Amino acid sequence: MREQHDTVVIGGGQAGLVMSAVLQQRDREHIVLERRQLGGRWRTERWGSLRFQFPNWSLELPGYAYSGDDAHGFAHWREILSVIEDYAARTRAPVREQTEVTELRQDGGGFVLSVPEGTIHARRVVVATGPFQRPRVPRFAPDVAAAVMQTDPTRYRRPEDLPDGAVLVVGSGASGCQIGDELLRAGRTVFLSVSRHRRVPRRFRGNDAWWWHDRMGRHATTIDSFPGRQWPPSIVVTGVNGGYDVNVRQMAADGIRVIGRITGASDGTLTVAGNANEVLDEADQRFAGFLAAAREFAAANPDLKLAEEEPAEPLVLPVSVAEVESVDLRHENITAIIWATGYDYDYGWLRVPALDAYGRPLQQRGVSPVPELYFLGLHWMHTIKSGLFSGVGNDAEYLAEHMDHT
Repeated sequence: MREQHDTVVIGGGQAGLVMSAVLQQRDREHIVLERRQLGGRWRTERWGSLRFQFPNWSLELPGYAYSGDDAHGFAHWREILSVIEDYAARTRAPVREQTEVTELRQDGGGFVLSVPEGTIHARRVVVATGPFQRPRVPRFAPDVAAAVMQTDPTRYRRPEDLPDGAVLVVGSGASGCQIGDELLRAGRTVFLSVSRHRRVPRRFRGNDAWWWHDRMGRHATTIDSFPGRQWPPSIVVTGVNGGYDVNVRQMAADGIRVIGRITGASDGTLTVAGNANEVLDEADQRFAGFLAAAREFAAANPDLKLAEEEPAEPLVLPVSVAEVESVDLRHENITAIIWATGYDYDYGWLRVPALDAYGRPLQQRGVSPVPELYFLGLHWMHTIKSGLFSGVGNDAEYLAEHMDHT
């Protein structure tokens, strides 16, 4: 019997479930397909100590708001998974788990989806498979000495799982900094290869950085406002131990060996760009820019009655980084490398003309050039909030409105 649906949502994470909730409000028949279990990546691709990077009060979905007793705390990833499971139950989302879509193609006026049980036909499809899909590993990774263990943030779980010896963490985004800090606190010798990032205070004048960005209108900035639609470097924050400032210079002062970008590998040696100080200088400038903007906003809004400003950390710690041109893995006893170098899209199963030459979705706020094919929940799909709990609902409403007029 031919299985037919008006709309198929691919992905059972927060984006897919929010799309389902919005579709239900509009009485639009649909089904949600999840290749594993609900919240698949939260369930299988998180390290043990990971906590939500944003305060609990920012956990918002259509019809759901945080109501616990730790609004200014940071949820453990298992708590986030519980939010997703509870939301699915509360909204009675029509989810079909363990149903991986292996191919999607156009078929006349709709689409055909290949799944383990056969095929599903749909008038329209929403691809909501997550903002971070496949860990990006450099092309030269196979040239690293075979004796060195290589992994990434989706497979790393805890320091004890790594072989004895020093660890090289490549990338100073949120994942790289958090893992590097955890390894240092566990007594490991850590090397950190830095990448461009934005440094902000975890809290300023009594409020979290997330509050400041929202109030100052930065969350409303759209991807179209950046040249070439290239989003800025990631903001580096952590929710571990109640949340604290992440400063790579401080990490260097605490004992982490900070080096520049890894550019190549030849057996036991890695080549390194001498750009570590340049990256840290830029992060310091962004930190200073944030403070200046926050102070200006506070002065213009005295009715907010913000807390008095506390003595801030020095904008630039007296820590210089010794640039190196190479790292001898054996000499430094580096036995493991964690590639925290970002993510690529994984749309090999999407057999429709909705991707560019690099495999990235062609879309404008989730609307693709293929009629009735949509994307949802991508990082910086429309604004920085598009891939987050608190922003995916607005994008889902936009897509539903678009559907109503097609």
